[in-house]
Amino acid sequence: GTNWAGTPTIPTRTSSTTAPATRLRGTQTMRPGDNKWTMTIWGRDADTGKAKFGYQKTPHDEWDYAGVNVMILSEQTDKEGKKRKLLTHPDRNGIVYTLDRENGDLISANKLDDTVNWVKQVDLKTGLPVRDPEFGTRMDHKGKEICPSAMGYHNQGHDSYDPT
Repeated sequence: GTNWAGTPTIPTRTSSTTAPATRLRGTQTMRPGDNKWTMTIWGRDADTGKAKFGYQKTPHDEWDYAGVNVMILSEQTDKEGKKRKLLTHPDRNGIVYTLDRENGDLISANKLDDTVNWVKQVDLKTGLPVRDPEFGTRMDHKGKEICPSAMGYHNQGHDSYDPT
């Protein structure tokens, strides 16, 4: 299952989708492309269910990170002093994502720590992960010491946010 989140004051409900068929993972020949809209945080109109935004965290998920962890809703002031309604999602892929929960804009995407090695960084302009090919799963490459493992860096644990 996945987590759903929403508040009465914003007519958006958020949820996420999980990884594509795991048996075919890791090979571009059997399952080419990003596999849109897997591994995606969705924002939907609470009344109609129509998609308002979708952000794909791990395009072509090679490791079964799934991405169905908790979504923390908060209101915070950004660096420019603007109050924003945010969604923070610590993912099994080792990245903590923060999005504007009204329009889906990616605010930040940071590694939980330096041991996360499948990705060098997330490009905040494109929203895409910059992968390290050494830690990918391909038929012609035996990846070792990939972090996080398929169990995920941040798995099913609960999170909280204290605004004080």
